[in-house]
Amino acid sequence: MDFDYSEEQQLLKDSVERVMLDNYSFNDRCKYQAEKVGYSEAMWARYAELGLLALPFSEAHGGLGGGAIETMIVMEAFGKALILEPYFATVVLAGGILRQGASETQKAEMIPAIAEGRMKLAFAYAEPQSRYDLFDVQTQAKKDGDEWVLNGIKGLVLHGEAADRIIVSARTAGDTREKDGIGLFLVHSSAPGVARRGYPTQDGLRAAEFTLDNVRVQAADVIGDPAGAFPVITRVADEAVAALCAEAVGCFAVMQATTLEYLKTRKQFGTTIGSFQVLQHRAVDMLIELEQSRSMAMYATMMVSEDGAAERERAISAAKAQIGQSAKLIGQQSIQLHGGIGMTMEYSVGHYFKHATMLDKLLGDADHHMQRLAALGGLIGQEASPT
Repeated sequence: MDFDYSEEQQLLKDSVERVMLDNYSFNDRCKYQAEKVGYSEAMWARYAELGLLALPFSEAHGGLGGGAIETMIVMEAFGKALILEPYFATVVLAGGILRQGASETQKAEMIPAIAEGRMKLAFAYAEPQSRYDLFDVQTQAKKDGDEWVLNGIKGLVLHGEAADRIIVSARTAGDTREKDGIGLFLVHSSAPGVARRGYPTQDGLRAAEFTLDNVRVQAADVIGDPAGAFPVITRVADEAVAALCAEAVGCFAVMQATTLEYLKTRKQFGTTIGSFQVLQHRAVDMLIELEQSRSMAMYATMMVSEDGAAERERAISAAKAQIGQSAKLIGQQSIQLHGGIGMTMEYSVGHYFKHATMLDKLLGDADHHMQRLAALGGLIGQEASPT
């Protein structure tokens, strides 16, 4: 298979990496994190200028018509820089819901605003009891005339604190863990009945918990079928996992390169510690894990457009399981080979390990996806069994 980028894709890669190199050092990140919103508004505007916020949306809706490979390129570069801005939450996750499920009117209203940096979105899908099961939804949406009334709690809404609007999954019919009877609703963050509590995550990002108390939603703000949104949610979640895999590869690459450089310069017993064979073996283990993760991230990226749900889900879960395993090995080796300095807040490696660990947990950790892969019949084999 041909893994070479096209000329346009290579230009995108070079452009994004140059912007990150010039504007997103670890010291820059610390400054951005100290800003009131927890990230850089100036960098968000820069992403808009570069067209990154418009990248995955179709040209008909004001986007640039990029695909999964372009998203992979951007997310890997962002992973290397350890960015704080709500790109994944707005463009990949909530933006994916718009691309896959929104009406033409909804797309015309919101996608240009996202592309220009005027609107930020978040997807509120997780609940206190749901863990990684996207279909475990207790939040209720009841029809009241031409409107819907929402009640429930949504937790760990990534970048929900900065979102102008949130997309809420809510149950319109059925029991708590049924896959049917789930709808998607656009809610203004400042709407009556919406209570938002923001907080920092372990890796320096921001998230929020939302409480919805008789929040009224107009019929025009329902995305797709109010009782049949789960296929859209799963499709977007698979696309988002592929993007997370690419971001994780960016983190791994920096951890591996930083650790290798440290081994070449740190001296002990009168010689560089990189001359010790046992440490060379551990450095090679890190490189192998990095390359395995890169290959699986590419595989996941190539499979997100697969219409067959079983094949797509197998590929996505295999990639996410590999990413989780590699995050643990590369992160632990990186910290151990650095010694005490690797655990300090002033040094970047620990921050990369924290973020890689959070990426493993987001939308299902390695164990969850190994179980999902087993339920689907493995990476190669017969069609998926019911789950």
